[in-house]
Amino acid sequence: MKECSNLCDLKSCFLCKLCLPEWLPALEIQKKNFEVKKGEALFKEGDPVKGIYFVYRGTVKVHKRWDNEKELIIRFAGAEEIIGHLGLGKKPLYPVSATALENTVVCYLERDFFETTLKVNGELTYKLMQFFANELQDSHRAMRDLAHMSVKARIAQSILALLHKFGVDDNGYIALALARQDIASYSGTTYETLFKVSNDFIKDGIIEVSGRNIRVLNEKRLSEIVGVTD
Repeated sequence: MKECSNLCDLKSCFLCKLCLPEWLPALEIQKKNFEVKKGEALFKEGDPVKGIYFVYRGTVKVHKRWDNEKELIIRFAGAEEIIGHLGLGKKPLYPVSATALENTVVCYLERDFFETTLKVNGELTYKLMQFFANELQDSHRAMRDLAHMSVKARIAQSILALLHKFGVDDNGYIALALARQDIASYSGTTYETLFKVSNDFIKDGIIEVSGRNIRVLNEKRLSEIVGVTD
């Protein structure tokens, strides 16, 4: 990562909007902005926790080792989302890795200052508590899905999740171009299985694929495969 000039105006980002006005001068002094190149890691699983990151621009995948050769993508973090918070527990090591999927800019706070910020800024702490609760629910749901859903349903669900989170670009494709291996890792399956199921979806007119881009042609059918029909 390369440190860059502070881009935040202290008004528009998630962190600044939820801090007390009196706290902003301290935040301006303590925060740093870093440029992260596509494919570059912000931190790796097992690294000591030194600080917390907020995505200013770009997209980051948060992932965990599945076995010696595979990974499971837990979530994708976009603008204004926090990364590194899972390392705030008793064991100060990151339990996951974070890697930029495109050229990304992040805002960084050292751990001690971030914890002080939480103690001082009640609204920020409350919003993060809500985020942690939602993330815990999502984690439990993902574990259940890995155990009980078919691979085809998990892939359909992953495509829908990407569609709902990132929307579509001007050409109607999901506004995040992903390698098929990343989609497989997000779905908890192998590249070969993802390739086969994707081809089935294409033949059935459910999706359209162009390189790394996916266009959803039949969202209702994807929902039916997942099991959500309303």
